[in-house]
Amino acid sequence: MRTFKQPLLKLSLIGFFFATLILSGCSEEPATDASENAVMEPVLTTIATGANIAGSNGLAFSADNKLYVASVIGSTISIIDPDSGEMLKTLTVEDGVEGPDDLAFAADGSYFWTSILTGEVAGFTPDGYKVVAAQLTPGVNPLAFSDDGRLFVSQCFFGTGLFEVDPKGIAEPRVIAEDLGPGCGLNGMDWGSDNRLYGPRWFRGEVVSFNVEDNTMRLEASGFTTPAAVKFDKRGVLHVLDTGTGEVVKIEGDTKTVVASLSEGLDNFAFDKDNRLFVSSYTDGFVKRVEADGSLTTLQPGGLAHPGGITLLNGELVIADVHAIRFYDPASGEETQVQRNVMRMGKMGGALNLSTDGDKLILVSWVDGDIRVWDPVGMEVVERHTGLAGPVAAVRYAGKIIATEHGSNTIIGLDNNGRTQFMSIDTPTGLAISNGNLYVTSRSEGKIYKIGNDNQMLDDPIVVAEGLTDPEGLTIVGDEFVIVQGSDGKIVATEMNGEGTTLATISAGSDAASADQPPSMVFNGITAMPDGTLYATGETSRMLYRLTR
Repeated sequence: MRTFKQPLLKLSLIGFFFATLILSGCSEEPATDASENAVMEPVLTTIATGANIAGSNGLAFSADNKLYVASVIGSTISIIDPDSGEMLKTLTVEDGVEGPDDLAFAADGSYFWTSILTGEVAGFTPDGYKVVAAQLTPGVNPLAFSDDGRLFVSQCFFGTGLFEVDPKGIAEPRVIAEDLGPGCGLNGMDWGSDNRLYGPRWFRGEVVSFNVEDNTMRLEASGFTTPAAVKFDKRGVLHVLDTGTGEVVKIEGDTKTVVASLSEGLDNFAFDKDNRLFVSSYTDGFVKRVEADGSLTTLQPGGLAHPGGITLLNGELVIADVHAIRFYDPASGEETQVQRNVMRMGKMGGALNLSTDGDKLILVSWVDGDIRVWDPVGMEVVERHTGLAGPVAAVRYAGKIIATEHGSNTIIGLDNNGRTQFMSIDTPTGLAISNGNLYVTSRSEGKIYKIGNDNQMLDDPIVVAEGLTDPEGLTIVGDEFVIVQGSDGKIVATEMNGEGTTLATISAGSDAASADQPPSMVFNGITAMPDGTLYATGETSRMLYRLTR
């Protein structure tokens, strides 16, 4: 058994947000100076806030009826009071939790989670020691205990297997099924009273069960849009969460009854000791309780869950929120519209970054491995480029979509004729256009390169700024580059080949779970209004900031 003692330090999200606001110097009013020649300090204002949890994923109840909520991108497990919604404790990377997707409790009080991006299956014993049960390949997603304490794990999105793993981490994992595809094995699973393992098949619209002794599968229900999870209530009745319709459905024989209607992009659900139903959303980050009459009580709010790239479209700010795009009034910070996507099922696709393309948007997702031109009015994709190796940013330039690609460390061009490879740059990240010139940030080198001139791509990149720290988002105001430094959250302005000046500090971005993901992970974006007012996204604080000078 491999064990690691939990560190004592616990950091609540509420405390984190409060500290962020103080350290960022957020204020509604600028400092005054009696001198007519005084230089006004930049003023940073939070104009919109989002979810407390960076996408709510798996749910599970402890023996003392506390609700545990996993967050992949937040790398947290939040412990919530199911009555009040109060956040009782938050476990983070410092506690040994990294990228948890789903949760399950054993009879002895230990609990385990899956890390979808790394393949680790790990847990905490009742006395607080971390146990690595298995190291599988990325994609480990749902997990469930049998009544006799056996642990089962499946893969979804980055794998299609189903396994039995040893909770003590001694025995090697046993393969039950190697290819339950396409695209996904099982998602949120549960153990049935008939001693079978139940789970949904995301891309097949059905629920199946397994005899884990002879590894045979049986169809239990079909006709769902996108089934994401199954659970049995305290009376042993099977329920299915359909993320494609935003519904939780009760299955009794051949009868399906909708017991809760929410929004698309749901992740998982759980029943507490009193048989009350709780639902999470990976898209919005909320956690809600379904009351007996079908009404909903919000325990944790939704909204911006993992804000990334930001752009200006027809006078509105648009933010890439991984599984949604959100529109905001730049004056009031009011959210005016949300367009959600069901992972790898919705026609819009995901978005960790975006840029304006006339009256349309270029959406970028390294998770999906593609770039799309999206018409937000007609709600349709008008151009798509798939099979990319971790695209991070993209803009329309020189008659092509120019993109930064993590997997190849290159700048690429995309059009109807396919892919063109231009130049290699270490960790190419953010892109920006000004006066017909194209610029890119290199996150690892701390540099800004000029890679296009007079609407033509250059043969070789030219360094125009350096000495930065992990630059990600890039915008240009007058003769200044303004960037967001992902690792420390500093918003820095620098002239070409000049020394950078820190304008403000927002929340730092999250680290990549492994080398398979771009180091920017969820892109830290920034954009500028014509008058020079800056807007930036706080990925880990889940806030939208305005910066005026």
